[in-house]
Amino acid sequence: MTHAPAVLPDDPDILREMIVSLQTEVARLSASARAYEALVQSLKIRIARLQKQKFGASSEKIDREIEQLELLLEDVKIAIAAADPSPDIREHDDSDGVVSSPRRRGKPKVSDTTPRERIVLDPGEACPACGGPLRLVGEDVTEILDFIAAKLKVVETARLKKSCRHCETMVQPEAPSRPVPRGMAGPGLLAHILVSKFDDHIPLYRQNEIFSRQGVDIPRSTLIDWCGQAVAVLRPLTDLIRQDVVKADLLHADDTPIQVLDPRLRQAGKPRGVKEGRIWTYLRDPRPWGGSDPPAVAYWFSPDRKGINPQTHLAQFRGILQADAYAGFRDLYKPDATGTVRVREAACWAHLRRAFHDVWKGSGSTIAREALEQIGELYDIERQITGHPARHRLAVRQEKSRPRVIAFHAWCEAQLTRIPGKGELAKAIRYALNRWAAFTLFLEDGRVAIDNNPAERAIRPVCVGRKNYLFAGSDAGGDNIADAMTLIESAKLSGINPHDYLADVLARINEHKINRLHELLPWNWKPANIPHRQAA
Repeated sequence: MTHAPAVLPDDPDILREMIVSLQTEVARLSASARAYEALVQSLKIRIARLQKQKFGASSEKIDREIEQLELLLEDVKIAIAAADPSPDIREHDDSDGVVSSPRRRGKPKVSDTTPRERIVLDPGEACPACGGPLRLVGEDVTEILDFIAAKLKVVETARLKKSCRHCETMVQPEAPSRPVPRGMAGPGLLAHILVSKFDDHIPLYRQNEIFSRQGVDIPRSTLIDWCGQAVAVLRPLTDLIRQDVVKADLLHADDTPIQVLDPRLRQAGKPRGVKEGRIWTYLRDPRPWGGSDPPAVAYWFSPDRKGINPQTHLAQFRGILQADAYAGFRDLYKPDATGTVRVREAACWAHLRRAFHDVWKGSGSTIAREALEQIGELYDIERQITGHPARHRLAVRQEKSRPRVIAFHAWCEAQLTRIPGKGELAKAIRYALNRWAAFTLFLEDGRVAIDNNPAERAIRPVCVGRKNYLFAGSDAGGDNIADAMTLIESAKLSGINPHDYLADVLARINEHKINRLHELLPWNWKPANIPHRQAA
């Protein structure tokens, strides 16, 4: 938008000075814009190169550098947009092969369920020029996307008391049930608190600040109580999700540390009263091979990383478990007293690829590079069959992947005779050879994935969350995190809005029949309004 001065001076010399000054400013802004554009292009190129070099999906050093570069890229783009708010859809050529996308990316995608408001601007019935009648010949429609801030409201429920004129019987409707007994929070507010904390990762003290801006001061202690009580109300549903998940015959598993406050450690003389607990995840996701079961994920908290934890979680599990080489899983793979193997191990090629990648990055080893190229060919095949039925995946793997896997096995054995036996490269090769049956299980079953990346994606929300809330207040707090995330992440896997789901379930669960609780599972859920019961 151009702003012209209200009054211009009449002196030609002053006008010339103004013109020269404006020309200088325009040149400076143009140079600044070109510099910004050059920086954007260089950052895009560097990000593209880093992503190409990122052989391991969890190479943390590269992950952090990419995240920092993307944040810097975002800030630079905002600065450019502020300096030049006019639309610019020009595409810039990139000599490095990276295609630059337009700075203006067009209209946002708005779902059909988004509310719409129509404002009609009518010129009237009479012509402003001659006074004649006007007739409609068409309309020009423009759209803007606006935001209506969330607001709190007090819902006041009045239960009228009436007496019978004949028998003096007192009649009054029953009080509607509340999600939290004697609590003031409604289901929508409780759902908002849970989703904000466990999905958007907003700590409760910051939620208190947000509510205060809306005119309601909810003490943090009250938010803590509501959060815990809501999780407790939903716990029967959480347990049902867990039971359903471990009934699957194919699971992905992973775990990650989380800091937990433990005052006993400080009393024992430790400088920090904090211990390291674990969040475990078990994912059922048949979508890559077109399975009929709904995807779901179950989380558990444990105060330590002992093997008894996954063994307890998966006590009823029978089937294939895809996980890393954590020793605590080993007892699951052992035959029982009858010699029957209850759980078969499927190894993760991404972990193996990561081991070779670390060697290659650290030493530039051509042997490690060759291993990466061979594993990369397997991933090229996997990308082509993702989403196909298990039978088709198995056929393609037998035809294309098996010869490459056999060749890779022979190559690994040959390399061990050529390299130092105690080096990191030899360790990576032995890691593959010692667990070869687990690494090749995906060649025998089309349902098995080549890696455990689905579980790593499922555990990522915990990693993001702990950067915000830093630690769980207690072991019970760790259980609450696992319970809430089981509901929220399973709802997201079912393609539903976790806030809408939790708000509806919290409003219904206390009056829902316990033998029909499965109706409230995310993949079975249908929103419904429960009418208040009348009583005499």
